[in-house]
Amino acid sequence: MLLDFEKPIAELEAKLVDMNQLASDSDKEVQAAVKALEKKILDLKKETFENLTGWQRVQLSRHPDRPYTLDYIYEITTDFIEIHGDRTVGDDKAMIGGFGTIEGQTFMLIGQQKGRNTKQRQLRNFGMANPEGYRKALRLMKIAEKFNKPIVTFIDTPGAFPGLEAEERGQGEAIARNIKEMFMLKVPVICIIIGEGASGGALGIAIGDRVLMLENTWYSVISPESCSSILWRSWDYKEQAAEVLKLTAKDMLANKLIDGIIKEPLGGAHVDVKWMSQEVKKAILAHAAELQKVKAEKRIDQRIEKFGAMGVVNE
Repeated sequence: MLLDFEKPIAELEAKLVDMNQLASDSDKEVQAAVKALEKKILDLKKETFENLTGWQRVQLSRHPDRPYTLDYIYEITTDFIEIHGDRTVGDDKAMIGGFGTIEGQTFMLIGQQKGRNTKQRQLRNFGMANPEGYRKALRLMKIAEKFNKPIVTFIDTPGAFPGLEAEERGQGEAIARNIKEMFMLKVPVICIIIGEGASGGALGIAIGDRVLMLENTWYSVISPESCSSILWRSWDYKEQAAEVLKLTAKDMLANKLIDGIIKEPLGGAHVDVKWMSQEVKKAILAHAAELQKVKAEKRIDQRIEKFGAMGVVNE
């Protein structure tokens, strides 16, 4: 799938393929032209992806080939064991979690999971968790705390499921309880936004000692489309809304709402999933090692202080 801003690059790459087919090893002029075109493509890629607008990063975060939670988990762990159910209602397939080993260390890994095709998307409810999903996540966090294992959450959701049945089962209460309980967890908590980070659906598993974002992700109280529909009564202004919301990783870091950015390969995380997974793994291990040196009580105090300072203005 090609996004609009990728089309000029794709056109040049198509020309490069044609030139390579026509070129012979002995034709020095053609070989020189091929090299010049390769450099032009690389320069255009760098210029394009270094200067993406907020809306373009939103588009990249939703790319159908982008790696999801389970893709990262299977790449970075050696023996992931999924744990099911909230022990109350059922097993929400939009929220997954379990123990996994990374470089000999056991972590509790939790995250929203989207689907690749229509059947999977229906099964995973497009990554939109019901209350039982958030209750399952909290149950797993408490298990991790009991066995003194660090927690890593992967955030990638267009929001918590807004259906009537979700509200009947206490969607707001489930998310609010998660937020409250995550502040008080005695083990290190690392939260990574790997795609979309929308509203309370994201926040329900995003209270941590470290909150990181991949380079081409977004994190906001509302999606650009919904913001546009509220402010302008139309989705036509979603690009303007994306800029106003300041939802990119750079904006979030500048506003001190996250703790770091994990760089993506040129073109986005889907271009090189293995490389991207290794970068995520490095970030997890580095932050976990740093956090484990701090006493639990101090970590909790720092966590509360960090989030408590957000939105406070001194005049």
